[in-house]
Formats: sequence, C-alpha cells, structure tokens
Amino acid sequence: MDTFGWSLYTGPWIASAFFFVFALVNVAVRLRPDPLQISGGLVSQQGVGVVTPNLGAALRIISGIRNARVALASMVISQVTMVAVMTMTPVHLKIHGHEGVSPYVISLHIAGMYAFSPLVGKFADRHGKLQSISVGGVLLVAATVMAALAGDAATLLWPSLWLLGLGWSFGLIGGSSLLVESVPEGSRVTVQGAADLLMSFCGGMAGFSSGFIRKAFGFHMLSNLGTVLALVLVVIGIRRLTSTRIAKLRV
Repeated sequence: MDTFGWSLYTGPWIASAFFFVFALVNVAVRLRPDPLQISGGLVSQQGVGVVTPNLGAALRIISGIRNARVALASMVISQVTMVAVMTMTPVHLKIHGHEGVSPYVISLHIAGMYAFSPLVGKFADRHGKLQSISVGGVLLVAATVMAALAGDAATLLWPSLWLLGLGWSFGLIGGSSLLVESVPEGSRVTVQGAADLLMSFCGGMAGFSSGFIRKAFGFHMLSNLGTVLALVLVVIGIRRLTSTRIAKLRV
C-alpha cells in the first residue's frame, strides 16, 4: 500500500470494488437475452393478470399466517444479531491490541455462516424448520454471551464468532424455508422478496447503530443486546414448535 501512497486498509476496498465491477460487466455482457424481455416485460405480465409485487400486500400475507410470522422473525433477528456483533468485533480487537488475529477470527465467522450450510439445510429438512430456528437461537445466545464475556482477550471471540455465523445459518435457512412453504404458491416470490428486503434493511440499521452503541456502552453491552434478541428467537421457536407438536398429537 505504501508504494501507491494508500492507507493500510485500502486494499480490501479496492479488491471488493474490482469484483463488483467484474460482476456488473459479467451480467451486462453474458445475460443475453434478458429473461424479463423474453417474458414480454412487466407490461405484458400485467396484461395476463400477473400482479406487480407489492411490499404492503406481502407483509399483510405474512402477518396473517403464524408460521410466516415466526419465519420472518427468525430471518430478521438472526441477521440483526449477527451483523451487530460481527461488525464491531474487528474494532474491539484492534482497541485491545489484537488486530493481528482479526482477519482469522472473521474468516472463521464467515466459515460458520456458509461452510456448513449444506448440512444445516439437511438438518432443517430432516428435523423441521422450527427445530432449525430454535437451534439457531440457542447458538446465537451462546455466541453473544461468549462475546460479552470476552473482555480484552481474544480467546473467547474465536468460538464466539464461529457460533455467531453458524447460528445465523440455522436461523436464516430455517426461517426462509419455513416462510416459503407457509404462504400460498402464487405469493411466494413477492413474500420472499419482501422478507429479504426487511431483513437486509434491519441488518443495515444494526450495522449502522452498532458503532454508536459500542462507543457509548461498550462491546459487552452490544453483545448483551444480541443475547436478548437471540433469547426472543429461542422463545418464539420453541413455543411454536411445542404448539405444533401438541396440535399433531390431538389429530
């Protein structure tokens, strides 16, 4: 970086920008013809009775179905908890003199998020989506508790960030799968898009506010807030799982 007169942390931004531009060019050049044009465009779809996606309508559909509400809660809580704690972990490590291990801790976190997703998907299919959501909540509780107890040492943050990623995976896969199977087939695309939008928005707000919370109250309090959210998810998941099992026994 010194060769170009750049700041120490400029490299990752340059690399990210390169891959974003590469993705843009790849889609613009290779996605020919455009699938939307093949289908006749939005005007053509409206002409044959296809309704343009509507956020309000999608949220009304979700609010009217209990499993869909649980699924959306799982997606949002998992995203908010993960983003808030993960975003401030490198800052916390740097403040306490552990900047050198930060890339490895975050890499382990990313591995927890994605490396086990095929196994998480199989777990959700075999044991049920509600079970996956409940497990995700428990893992997020464990992760945030360890993060809060880490103090100025980096030791606990290794398993904490790994569990944070793994808990997010369970909560997101279980929640998104439950959402899709809970709503009418004709509304699935609209509902899933609305849920992804809400999840991303809440995650963005969590990332934005996490710095202010850490500065005002400390990393441990930020982690404690994550614990509270994760506990809410555990309660929601277990209550719905229990009520579903009781209903099956009565049939």
